Amino acid sequence: MTELDQALTKYLQDEDEQDQYYELVLKTDFYIPLSMESAATPAAERESVTPLILTSEEKHYMLLFDSEERLTQWAKKPIDFVVLAGFRAAAISTPELHWAVNVGGQFAKEFLPEEIAWLKETVG
Repeated sequence: MTELDQALTKYLQDEDEQDQYYELVLKTDFYIPLSMESAATPAAERESVTPLILTSEEKHYMLLFDSEERLTQWAKKPIDFVVLAGFRAAAISTPELHWAVNVGGQFAKEFLPEEIAWLKETVG
């Protein structure tokens, strides 16, 4: 169980723990899988990268994992990724984007666009 898992568990049991959870999300380094286009370009030649965005039920999701191991478990193979702190991920998120944090695991959480906007406002 990671520190983020523990904070999510506390938050789900007690809404007064919400601020501590969100603060940790902003500080956590997340492993974010890259789009096929970004992954196809050799790292030395990349000027920028594009995160993998998945669509489900007309919602667009950026995937964030709090460890490389969790990312690899989800992908079922090694996958190219970028590491960004939560506050940086919030800064690059577009208004319609959702986050799927640790998707596929016991401690997964969906972030709605409103939550991400609030995080962005908190740091900005």
